[in-house]
Order: sequence, then structure tokens, then C-alpha cells
Amino acid sequence: MKLSHFHFDLPQELLAEYPAENRDEARLMVLNRKDQTIEHKQFKDLINYFEPNDVMVVNNTKVFPARLYGNKEKTGARIEVFLLRELNSETRLWDVLVDPARKIRIGNKLYFGDDESLVAEVIDNTTSRGRTLRFLYDGSYDEFRQKLTDLGETPLPKYIKRDTEPEDEERYQTIYAKNEGAVAAPTAGLHFSKHLMKRLEIKGVDFAEVTLHVGLGTFNPVEVEDLSKHKMDSEEAYVTAKAAETINRGISNKQRVCAVGTTVMRALESSVSSERTLNEFRGWTNKFIFPPYDFSIANCMITNFHTPKSTLLMMVSAFAGHDFIKEAYEEAVKEKYKFYSYGDAMLII
Repeated sequence: MKLSHFHFDLPQELLAEYPAENRDEARLMVLNRKDQTIEHKQFKDLINYFEPNDVMVVNNTKVFPARLYGNKEKTGARIEVFLLRELNSETRLWDVLVDPARKIRIGNKLYFGDDESLVAEVIDNTTSRGRTLRFLYDGSYDEFRQKLTDLGETPLPKYIKRDTEPEDEERYQTIYAKNEGAVAAPTAGLHFSKHLMKRLEIKGVDFAEVTLHVGLGTFNPVEVEDLSKHKMDSEEAYVTAKAAETINRGISNKQRVCAVGTTVMRALESSVSSERTLNEFRGWTNKFIFPPYDFSIANCMITNFHTPKSTLLMMVSAFAGHDFIKEAYEEAVKEKYKFYSYGDAMLII
């Protein structure tokens, strides 16, 4: 398939600036692949589609406050610094994006905080906007990381034009987030409330946790018509032996194994054995899933509504079928479902 197959007209007003007031009261579109039917529900109705011993796989990555604002030495120009990944904890080297990039050259220093107690020096250019920074800070490593947390902002996606608000710190995080390392939330999981998870547990649904630290590369635009030539950025992923055991038990018992989000699906499909079961995994994945694709682990998926020509839409199309997803998205636009990170959800069974 080609890039142009994934274009559709998305009205700007359907991009969600705010989440649903209550997590589990977002709208839910349910796609049945076997019957080719579409239902309109609320997210909390999810429980009606699962039975005891079905497996729900979630991504327990935690978003860190990756967006900093500093001032350039001498000129005092305000510079946005987006932390991408830590390269070396001892020397405090980080890969970052800077904006505006044209003002930031090797050797420049940036000052953060009202007291300018955190300083960073630019030591390399990596891309047009990418830089490598060395942070200069006298305290311990734990104090340094706390400083980044104190100065950083919740990294809401750029399409959200409003300023970050206090509630975003909690709402742009899943309730089961624990392993810090993502610069964007695994957004399908944002719809789970503690109450809904407890109800699912009482019903007998098993939960398995994997970790995939979401990077900005997930949202990089595809710029080639031939999808086989697109390269995904690598993201760090972990599948524990315990999670693999729970998921493999679900597979062998022919239960529903549900990937909560595209990040979970990528983690699962990056660690498949020759018997089409899940292996323990610790490493990096740059797996790009687009139609046609034969999925090995999950037979069910929860996901948000994605933007045109995105790699996320391509994966969902591979899972549900391109024509069916096209029909569902036309319905979503007509019914005014909310799209993207803070938007509504889809269950594909």
C-alpha cells in the first residue's frame, strides 16, 4: 500500500484540545472484524466485550516533563528544549530538539530557571532541529533529575495550541504509569479509570504490563509514497518473563488478548517466537507495521483515532483491514468523534 491510501479529510475542530471530563466516559467505537459491524458506546462499556481469563496488555511507561524553556547566553532569547533521550547519565548528555533551531549552534550555552542554576552547553548538531546538550549542574544525579522534573512541562502534542494546564500533569498520564522514560503518552490507556480496571479485575480479566518508552519518532510524518522505504525511530521496550507467561497462557487458551494501544502492539510484535508466542524482550525496536501484516500475538486492540497518513493509522489499518477502517473513520468524522491524543477510543475485536 502507498502513503496516499491513508489520506482523509479531518476537520480541525475534531482534534481534541482537552480530554473527556471522566476518563472512562470518552466515546468508544466498537469494530467487529468478523461481522463488519460498527457500534457506538462509552469507554466504560468495554467490560461487556471481555470474559474471565481474557488478557489486557497495557504499556506502563511514564511520561516525564520533557519540555523545558531556557534563555540563550548574551542575547537572552527564549529557547524551547525538548528532551528526547539521555545518552550518558554520568556526563549528563542528552539528545534534544530545540526551537528556534537556527539560533542554536555548537558552543552556545542555555540557562534554565529563574536563578539560572541549570546550564546546558550545545556540543553537537544531530539534525536540523536536533542537538546534543551537556547539562552542567553541581548536585548529585538524583538532584539533577529532580531539577529537570521541577523545570520541565508536561509535553503535550504540538497540535494542542493552548498552554499546558495543571490538570495535564495528571491527565496526560495513564493511571498505571510507573516506568519513566516516555516523551509522549500511550494514549489509548488514558481512558482507563481505577474503577473500570477494578471492575475488569473482578470479572476475571488478566492484566499484563509491558514497557515501551514512546519517542517523538512515533509521530514523525511519512514522507515517502512507498511505505517500505519509511524508517521508524527506535524506541526502548521491555517484555518481562511474567508478562510473556500471562499473554502466552491467553494465546494457548484461545482467549481474547487485547493490545491497549499501538505502542503495546509494537512491543508484542517485536518479540515473537517461531511458535508465534511471546518471548521475554529487552532492547530497542524500530518495527513499522503497515498493511498487509500478519499479527502473531494480539487478536483484539484498543486505540485512539489517528491523524491522516500517520504510522499509527497504518498499523490500525493492518489490524482491522484498510477498507473497514476507512469506513469507520468516515463514520467517526460524521459522528464528530474526537481525534488524537486526548480524543475518543476504538475497540477492534
